Amino acid sequence: MLFIESFFAIIVLVQFVCGDSDLNQHNRAFDQSIYEDALDSVLCEEHLAYIQNDLLLTAQFIDSGLRAPRGILEGNTVDLGNYHQCLSINRQLEDSELQGKYCLIKVPLNQNIELPGLDLRKEKEWNLQDISSRMNMFEEMNLGAKGLTGIVSNHSRLSPDSPLASLELMLAVCIPKTCTTEQALASSILTEIGFQYEEELCRLPNDKPWVPGDYVALVLFSLIGFLTIVSTMYDVFGKFVKKNEFQKPNYIIFSLYTNCRRLLNFSSGPDALHCLDGIRSLAMLWVLIGHTFSTVDFWSNPLVGMEWQLSLNALWLVSATITVDTFFMLSGLLVVYTTVGKLSGIKLIKNIHLFYLNRLLRIFPVLATGVLIEASLLNHLSDGPYWVEVSNLVERCRGSWWTTLLYIQNYYSPTPMCLGVGWYLAIDMQLHILSPLVLFWVLNGKKTVARVALAVAFLLHLSASTAYNFVMEFPSTTFHPGRTDDVMLYVKNYYINTLTRATPFMVGMIVGYILACSRGKKIRLSKPIVVLGWLCTAALLLFVIYCSNPIIQPEWDNQIADSLYNSFIRGTWAAALGWLVFACVHGYGGPVNWFLSLSLWKLPARLSFAMYILHFGLMVVVNSSALAPRFFSVNSVMYTFLGHFCLVFMMSFVVVLFIDAPFSVLVKKVLSGVPKGAKKPMTEPENTRESNKQV
Repeated sequence: MLFIESFFAIIVLVQFVCGDSDLNQHNRAFDQSIYEDALDSVLCEEHLAYIQNDLLLTAQFIDSGLRAPRGILEGNTVDLGNYHQCLSINRQLEDSELQGKYCLIKVPLNQNIELPGLDLRKEKEWNLQDISSRMNMFEEMNLGAKGLTGIVSNHSRLSPDSPLASLELMLAVCIPKTCTTEQALASSILTEIGFQYEEELCRLPNDKPWVPGDYVALVLFSLIGFLTIVSTMYDVFGKFVKKNEFQKPNYIIFSLYTNCRRLLNFSSGPDALHCLDGIRSLAMLWVLIGHTFSTVDFWSNPLVGMEWQLSLNALWLVSATITVDTFFMLSGLLVVYTTVGKLSGIKLIKNIHLFYLNRLLRIFPVLATGVLIEASLLNHLSDGPYWVEVSNLVERCRGSWWTTLLYIQNYYSPTPMCLGVGWYLAIDMQLHILSPLVLFWVLNGKKTVARVALAVAFLLHLSASTAYNFVMEFPSTTFHPGRTDDVMLYVKNYYINTLTRATPFMVGMIVGYILACSRGKKIRLSKPIVVLGWLCTAALLLFVIYCSNPIIQPEWDNQIADSLYNSFIRGTWAAALGWLVFACVHGYGGPVNWFLSLSLWKLPARLSFAMYILHFGLMVVVNSSALAPRFFSVNSVMYTFLGHFCLVFMMSFVVVLFIDAPFSVLVKKVLSGVPKGAKKPMTEPENTRESNKQV
């Protein structure tokens, strides 16, 4: 008890050290003082003159920097130069050091550029019509800097209504660290032709400082590693050398041998819902695939990717956001299934602190580990030309870590949000906190009261959320080409809002009650009913998936349909999955139940919570290490997904083995003081116990 309390106190202390809500200068991911202290206008002029007299050095700076993006007609606006070559430039002069500095600049496409001595109007009549027709889709998509590039007219500005007018290039330049981009480019021909740009960022070697939180993270993880080594040695020595099976349990809590055996033991009780392992694992894979596509910073052929995304071939990807509602449904199902028959309404109220404490303690160690990694060590795992994406994740966690650990980030700090995928955990925890309002009536032992309570709660919620959706008039997706101004409104007030995302949870509670009432019983259904149930389920699932295509089309404009979609589509998905689970549990699943219940899914299901917490940050690290825009093709992205999956799976296994498994034992010890006769809420079968930490 004392140990686990100490661990939690250390975690909170670490987060305090990592940063605060104001994110002071000492907790920035990049050390800004390095850039400022290196600037020297006099030395800059000397270094520029030196470079001009050294052919090899000149070639290195030029080769590391400014050039036109490749794949312009495929929509690429980005060229990242040669990041590592630029930073490797280091020439020791007599009285100074000539060091390369990598910078990214934004170049508006809509600007006057005069090429001295060349009148292009005499050479060729320039017409942007052909290019505009090719690129017009990007104007409709409003993709901005990451969308499109074009060819600049020599003499005239682009008209304001041109599809090329609002676009900009992002280009790399390599300059001496003593110079600003303005001073370094001032002496070039770019200034003479009226070249306009804006500095985006600059990087120098060793510009990622180690903050106190980084050192505390290393110490904390080292301490856990030390405890693991000592505990494992004691366990192995006792079992295999001394042949002693009765070792002191407290000494083997951190043993890799014991924890690994427990993690890989897939035996379960008679009430286990085996099909949930397959559903949860497949849903997690769908999340990973979706984020594999969406976390890439720059594509070299975004037009190709956009055309594919708008086609029916991409249905399986663009509908991936619905998979989160799978987790909400399972969460609602389990909160009822694991309490009905084990607690009465009165006992739930008397032990409400245990109900909440069990949930909090079960997920806290992995969640706190994910927050700590993202606030500290993530920044030092790799590096790349657009590492700013990782630095943003790091600074978010250093500034708003506490909102994640308190499960309020979807309201208090939705942007920026520490552990961006953690909005789901916030909503799920909030729904668990509210669930006793319904559970009290469900657990009182009277089926009529329980059914009325579930029905009334569901209808009240559905009515409130529907009215809210129709009043607010949200778009129906985060990717709505014609309503880009409403995207943030949609995300903050709908996508991560507890009211609008609770419908699958409510459906899950109803399904969980049905399964709990029929536990140990054989439900007999006629063959026509079973066939009809499966046909309706398949139709509803396919309908939900298909609906994701028309709502992302540029010409889509139907607010009533958007509001109906937002109000009912997630509940529809949950209801279809509810039948699937019911059919599998009661022997009507056939090959579907066989597939979902395979032992293959049990380990991924147990790791799914850690995979969810860790995957996004690791993907951003890998993508931010890329040295050039990625080429889009479905095959290449799926190949990348396999790499992401392997990395995330291995890291999750380590976190579960070293942190989650031992602290799960400690949690049981903490909760072992339940009064006799008061059953702990959430004392569930082995395979559903892991489900309570699901994503």
